[in-house]
Amino acid sequence: MAQRLFADHALLPDGWARHVLIEVDDAGFITAVSPDSLAGNARRLAGPALPGMPNLHSHAFQRAMAGLAEIGSERPDSFWSWRERMYGLVDTLTPDQVATIAQALYVEMLKGGYTQVGEFHYLHHDPAGRAYADPAEMAWAISGAAERSGIGLTLLPVLYAHGGFGGQPPSAGQRRFIHDAPGFLRLLERLTPRLTNHPTQALGLAFHSLRAVTPEQIREVLAADPAGPRHIHVAEQQREVDDSLAHSGCRPVRWLLDNVAVDARWCLIHATHLDAGEVRDLAASGAVAGLCPTTEANLGDGLFPAVDYAATGGRLGIGSDSHVSLDVVEELRLLEYGQRLIGQRRNCLQDGDTRQVGDWLYRHALAGGAQASGQPIGAIAPGLRADLVVLDGEDPYLATASDETRLGRWLFGGSKQQIRDVMVAGRWVVEARRHALDESNQAALTRLFRELG
Repeated sequence: MAQRLFADHALLPDGWARHVLIEVDDAGFITAVSPDSLAGNARRLAGPALPGMPNLHSHAFQRAMAGLAEIGSERPDSFWSWRERMYGLVDTLTPDQVATIAQALYVEMLKGGYTQVGEFHYLHHDPAGRAYADPAEMAWAISGAAERSGIGLTLLPVLYAHGGFGGQPPSAGQRRFIHDAPGFLRLLERLTPRLTNHPTQALGLAFHSLRAVTPEQIREVLAADPAGPRHIHVAEQQREVDDSLAHSGCRPVRWLLDNVAVDARWCLIHATHLDAGEVRDLAASGAVAGLCPTTEANLGDGLFPAVDYAATGGRLGIGSDSHVSLDVVEELRLLEYGQRLIGQRRNCLQDGDTRQVGDWLYRHALAGGAQASGQPIGAIAPGLRADLVVLDGEDPYLATASDETRLGRWLFGGSKQQIRDVMVAGRWVVEARRHALDESNQAALTRLFRELG
C-alpha cells in the first residue's frame, strides 16, 4: 500500500533536513522526498528518521554461541582456539535449528538498527558432510528466516574447499562446509531462480578465504561470471598473513589485489593486517572493507588502519559477524574508539567535509554497506527501498539535539534502546520497540538452547 510519511528531522543524502515528506509506493520504494513540507494526512514519525543500516557480514548460526567462549585456558586464547569451539557447535545443527537461530537473530538485528544483512553462508551439508537431498536446504532455512523476520537479505553462499594454503585437506570440523568449484556453481544455479526477482532478497557469492580456496578455484568460479557482490575473508589474523607469506611469498591482500580483478563488486571482510601499499591499493580498487569491530575485538584479531584508509578515499561498511553484539551504535562507536587508542587522540574519523564524527561514521557505513549488499538501499532518496530507522523523539538527549549534534548524541552517548520503529521496504517490522515474533522467538530459542545443552 502506498504511504506518505512525515519526519520533523530526516537524514538525507545532503544532510539533515526538516519537515520532510517521504512518499513510498506499493512495492516499498521511495518515490519522492520533500523537505520543508506540511504533514497533511501523512503519518507523522515518532522521531528523527535515518536510512536503515546494512549489516554486511553475518554468520547467523554463530549467534548461538555468543558469550560461551569467554573462559580462559592455560594456553593463550585466540581466533584459532575460538574456532575449535565453533566447530563443536556446528557438529549437530539441523536446518530447522539454524532457521530458529537466524530468525531470532534477524529480529535482534532489526531492533539494533540494521535493515539488510549479508549472510556469509558456509554451513551447507549434513553432520556427516553429505549434501542434503536438496543441496540448498540450509540456504532456504536462512532465506525463510529473513523473510519471516522482515529483514532484507543478500545471501552469500561460500566456497570453502580446503583447510589451509596450498589446498590442504579440510579438518573433520570443516566437513559440513566443503564444496568443489563445480558443486558450488551448481548451488548458485539452484538458488538463482527464487532469489533473482525476490522483493527484498538477492544472491551474491563468497570465497571463504585464500587459505580455503585455491587460485584455480577462484578463477573457475569467476569465469562463470555469477551475478551479485563478491565477498572474502582476508588478513583477519597475523597468522594468516604469516602463512600466506610462507606459502606464496605474498601477503594475502596483496596477492588478491595482484591476481584477481578486485573492483567495486568486492567486499574484503576484516582486512585487518595491511601494509601501507595495501591500504593505498585497496582504497583505489573501489572495493569495500567490511569491518566487524565487536567481533574483531572479541577474537583479539587486531585493529584495521581506518584513519589511513579513509584518508586515501577507501570505502568501508560494518557487520556483526559472530554476533557478540547486534547494535549499530556499538559497532560504529568501537570503530572510532579503536582508532583513538591507536593514535592516542580523539575524533579520528572525520574530514574537511564532515567534522561530526557520528555523521561521518554513519554516512560512510551506509554507503559501503549498500555497495557491498548490491541492493538499492543506503539513503532516503527516490528510487531506493524505503528502509528507515526512527529514533525516539521523546528521548531527552535526542529531543534537544541540534542537527550538528544528533548523531553524536546517539552514537557516543546512547544505545540501541533509542531505536523506536524500523521499516524495511515500506513495511513496519518494529513498532514501539516490538516485533510480531518477539514472544515466539523467545520460546523457540529457549527450547533450542536446552536441546543444545
